[in-house]
Amino acid sequence: MSHRKFSAPRHGSLGFLPRKRCRRHRGKVKSFPRDNAANPPHLTAFIGYKAGMTHIVREPDRPGSKVNKKEVVEAVTIVEAAPMIIVGIVGYVETPRGLRPLKTIFAEHLNAECKRRFYKNWCKSEKKAFSKASQRWSQDKESVEKDFERIKRYCKVIRAIAHTQPKMMKMRMKKAHIIEIQVNGGTVPQKVDWVKEHMEQAITIDKVFAQDEMIDVIGVTKGKGFNGVTFRWKTKKLPRKTHKGLRKVACIGAWHPARVRYSVARAGQLGYHHRTEVNKKIYRIGKGIHTKDGKVIKNNAATSFDDTDKSITPLGGFPHYGEVNQDFLMLKGCIMGPKKRVITLRKSLLVHTSRTALEKIDLKWIDTSSKMGHGRFQTAAEKKNFMGLLKKDKLKEEEAA
Repeated sequence: MSHRKFSAPRHGSLGFLPRKRCRRHRGKVKSFPRDNAANPPHLTAFIGYKAGMTHIVREPDRPGSKVNKKEVVEAVTIVEAAPMIIVGIVGYVETPRGLRPLKTIFAEHLNAECKRRFYKNWCKSEKKAFSKASQRWSQDKESVEKDFERIKRYCKVIRAIAHTQPKMMKMRMKKAHIIEIQVNGGTVPQKVDWVKEHMEQAITIDKVFAQDEMIDVIGVTKGKGFNGVTFRWKTKKLPRKTHKGLRKVACIGAWHPARVRYSVARAGQLGYHHRTEVNKKIYRIGKGIHTKDGKVIKNNAATSFDDTDKSITPLGGFPHYGEVNQDFLMLKGCIMGPKKRVITLRKSLLVHTSRTALEKIDLKWIDTSSKMGHGRFQTAAEKKNFMGLLKKDKLKEEEAA
């Protein structure tokens, strides 16, 4: 038997400890981009829902590269992002121990979707949340204005309170996701006036992000449950004849110190961890299905090269999600979480200068074939032309006749 090395690189990273279930379902923005007063006031984050993946064909613009001006196929993720409603404002003051909220002002009217988030059982409740706060706008408007002036005078950081609209995406969820989004750009009074002006109004995704922009994605990964060390830490399996199983760690430490160290691979929770992925490039900001001049516009998957009238939803819908009828983001590559997972999208913390980050994306073709098998057809019309008149169509014609 050959000599075995006495040292080897460890299995798994210690940078992600503790590997336990996340306390929150929605990704939390722990750092916002640095403020620049020279820019106009704008939001720095948004919320979307992961719909699924597809692939695209494009020609990269990279002089000197082997793939320059050649067709490449790349995987993309579709994130549906319906307009969000701004329902409040929070002003923070700077203290030696960090930021402290000075004042929170909510809008006069809140949707039932938003109010549901504050209740455990909406049906049995009296539904009186924020009733007194909303009366201030009509009965004591002066005190509300005083609070706005106080925020303008003392606060250094302004954040808007916004919520999603699940009913627009026809999800079974009825509670909206609520998030604080930092407002960057302009002076503090300008930020407060901007939030006040947009109170109770819808903000679309194209007002926050731009085409070809690099953004960060924050969310909770797909849960895998309780798993052993071989799957959780990718440790070596022991020899076949090992007593009492082989998917184990043979030695979990020395006699002294008389305890198991934190760095030793152990069985436990895998997945459902909070993660932030940086530098995801936006390939397309698509408009949802809408009506223009009395005509339904749904060709948000068409390109300059492929002008077929088709929507981003593949034939049969995205598996385990359904149809994408609202605005959406197309991001390069994959992102964390299963389908329907709520995803927090944040503007990048970095100033990008690399050629890849600044590259202009021109899509030639977007795949919309069925994702439930080996899809052959891009549209329902194409499938009908190829298959001809089906038995079920004949029966329909006979019934109609």
